[in-house]
Amino acid sequence: MNRINATLTALKAAGKTALIPYITAGDPHPDMTVSLMHGLVASGADMIELGVPFSDPMADGPVIQKAIERALVHQVNLRQILKMVTEFRQIDSQTPVILMGYLNPIEAMGDADFSKMARQAGVDAVLTVDMPPEESGGYFEQLQNANLDRIFLVSPTTPDSRLNAVTEKGSGFVYYVSLKGVTGSNQIDVADVAKHVHHLKEKVAMPVAIGFGIRDGETAYQMAKLADAVIVGSALVSIIESHSESELLDIQSFLNDKMREFREAIDRADGEGS
Repeated sequence: MNRINATLTALKAAGKTALIPYITAGDPHPDMTVSLMHGLVASGADMIELGVPFSDPMADGPVIQKAIERALVHQVNLRQILKMVTEFRQIDSQTPVILMGYLNPIEAMGDADFSKMARQAGVDAVLTVDMPPEESGGYFEQLQNANLDRIFLVSPTTPDSRLNAVTEKGSGFVYYVSLKGVTGSNQIDVADVAKHVHHLKEKVAMPVAIGFGIRDGETAYQMAKLADAVIVGSALVSIIESHSESELLDIQSFLNDKMREFREAIDRADGEGS
């Protein structure tokens, strides 16, 4: 059993919902990413989603776009990010790490080389935003050969035909986008999310994580009642944006506070459901 399956299985047995924070690798500076990852785990993260900077982040809203721009100023690339994961694994061998990004940096490295190096570094899964399951072909075979989970985004408008493809090609969990639009946008319609997640769970046997638009404890509380995992991104990245590169301790302190808000809200929802 890999780290993602082991984590989700253990949490389910304990009646718990996973908390998965997102940060962009290299933001605000490459030297800070590993420390921030450890801090997220210490403040309640069950997994970490690590963004791979790319110059055309089509699925991301303004907050994460700016984070990507800050990282690209330092010329952060995929090989450096894999080195960050390797460094993280020197201390933390248990917390799953998911790379989230776009296909171009992977294609530039080569599917086979990337898959091998990602596995060696300690990556557990890859979410490639612009790679639909119907067109994944040899790329996902390389990921599968390297025992890397393949995670797909599913939206409120995803047809059942694509859900079938997600079931066939995906593994680890399904990432449900709670609203139409980019990361950090709009207000979540809880009733609408509940309806779609219920349908999704009927069609897909994998655990379901909900992300996009989860800004505070109250939203996380509502989503934890519906999903196996809650993903938070823009609310954390905006904290990093508001501090300079030299303020690691301040960034970590404020991230810890926000993570505790999410963690306590999710735990409260879990407690009410038990």
